[in-house]
Amino acid sequence: MTRRLRKSLVVLVTAITAVVAAGTTAQAGGIPTSAAGPTKAVESTYSDRGPWELTTQKGFGCCDSTGAAFDVWYPTDLGANGERHPIITWGNGTFAHPHQYDYLLSHLASWGFVVIAADNTNTGSGREMLEAVDFLRRQDGDPSSVFHQKLDTDAVGAMGHSQGAVGTLNATAHSGGTVRTAVPIELPGQYMCTLGLPKPEGMTTCTDPRELTTGSVFYVNGSDSPISPSTQPLPWQMIGIQSAQAYYEATPESLTKVRATLNGPNHNDIQGQPGCTPDNLGCVNGVTGFLGYLTAWVMDRLQGDTRAHSAFVSGTGELFGDPDWSNQTSNITG
Repeated sequence: MTRRLRKSLVVLVTAITAVVAAGTTAQAGGIPTSAAGPTKAVESTYSDRGPWELTTQKGFGCCDSTGAAFDVWYPTDLGANGERHPIITWGNGTFAHPHQYDYLLSHLASWGFVVIAADNTNTGSGREMLEAVDFLRRQDGDPSSVFHQKLDTDAVGAMGHSQGAVGTLNATAHSGGTVRTAVPIELPGQYMCTLGLPKPEGMTTCTDPRELTTGSVFYVNGSDSPISPSTQPLPWQMIGIQSAQAYYEATPESLTKVRATLNGPNHNDIQGQPGCTPDNLGCVNGVTGFLGYLTAWVMDRLQGDTRAHSAFVSGTGELFGDPDWSNQTSNITG
């Protein structure tokens, strides 16, 4: 039995157990409910760490075009039972480094992904993210590499935070179809790159979702994030796209697209390390709420997980009945 089949069986048993334990009944629209409210079987499953043990290597290889080395997170038992692992390339926020996202990136790797991030604080162009993918593709073809013939080089996702979210869309738009799905987290409004205000180098780079021609997109933000608001007043539209809603609406209908807001977190909570203490400077815990659906999305898009896919179906998917999320919009119909 392959690892992927065993993993699928574990996920299925977990889901059945959750539904039976909750004593669920079918709500209108097909969203399971119980006396305690909606069940969150998909979200709960993928919020937990996956079945793969992990290896993390900082400065694994060199380098992007700026000289920044690549950090990687990957299953220790690479290629077990013939498994080929999808790739996720990560984009850091302005002034941020990959280690600040360690909890999230290691979580994704525990579900069978190889995650790579350049230690670069300016990722808005998306170029560095694509260079990371090229690096791993070379590793897959190198007999001396731990990744040799262990990667699914046709299953590539891009994910990033803030400026890295800008880079995520740019990388996807300019990848020639290499990037199959994009997950921009806390994507800043275009005022960050269009207004003549002081800003970090790199934030002069904008992104335009209308340039996307292939792939899929999951726009994610927290509700307490004025840099990345969920919706925008009409006057703001005169100076460009300023919200998750506007980015979603500007994304071509020919692409599979979803957007949703996690209620509560601020702009940087995706950097959270659960359990950190308040006396730890920069401690944030808000990452936990993001884990389930972010992981489910890439499981669907890059590993063909049909149960994860079901969470994003417009109106009936689990995401749409989850009270911890709002502004859910999707063009997935089945």
